[in-house]
Amino acid sequence: MTLFYDRVEAGRLLAEALRSSLPDVKKHLDAIVLALPRGGVPLGLEVARALRIPLDLMLVRKLGVPGHRELAMGAITSGARVVNENVIANCGISDEALDAVASEEHLELERRARRYRGDRPWPDLKGRCVILVDDGIATGATMEAAARAVRLQQPASIVLAVPVAPPDALARFSPLVDKIVCLATPEAFWAIGAWYRDFSQLTDEEVIALMREADSLARGEGE
Repeated sequence: MTLFYDRVEAGRLLAEALRSSLPDVKKHLDAIVLALPRGGVPLGLEVARALRIPLDLMLVRKLGVPGHRELAMGAITSGARVVNENVIANCGISDEALDAVASEEHLELERRARRYRGDRPWPDLKGRCVILVDDGIATGATMEAAARAVRLQQPASIVLAVPVAPPDALARFSPLVDKIVCLATPEAFWAIGAWYRDFSQLTDEEVIALMREADSLARGEGE
């Protein structure tokens, strides 16, 4: 059973839920949406548009098990690394193998930062209300890394906002964020894409175009 037609629809529904859950968000003149690329960016744009706050990116890379890259043994951002000790132990991952994957993904983080952001300065998150947005959560490794990296920058609050996630994955975020807004929490959870009719993968060019649109909205253009 699909819940959303595509990421744009999910983003609009998520924006409505956030408006209801955060009725005073407009009082937070320093609020900001941080979307996880690539899939979180269309949703982040819809949330930023609806709440009339800026959009930026939180770059995170999953650390996939060698030979089984879809299985996450952790995740990294430019400021934090999260590892799943159970996966590492069960798969017999050595420290050397973990570091090798982390080094490879760090290079991809740097590439995406240059490609997506250009010379745009990173936002200062201290004292701000930060809304972390993605198109869904499966294991939670990438979002956990994002939340931990944001927390290190001393925001006033962190809101986790996703359309769909399993309850057990969401439970791990209670001590990490101040509020969770999730549209659906199915007990029987498959891949995130199973809940979308259109879950096409975004290209770098599409992410860049969406960020340009966000910049235009921030300047008051295209209203």
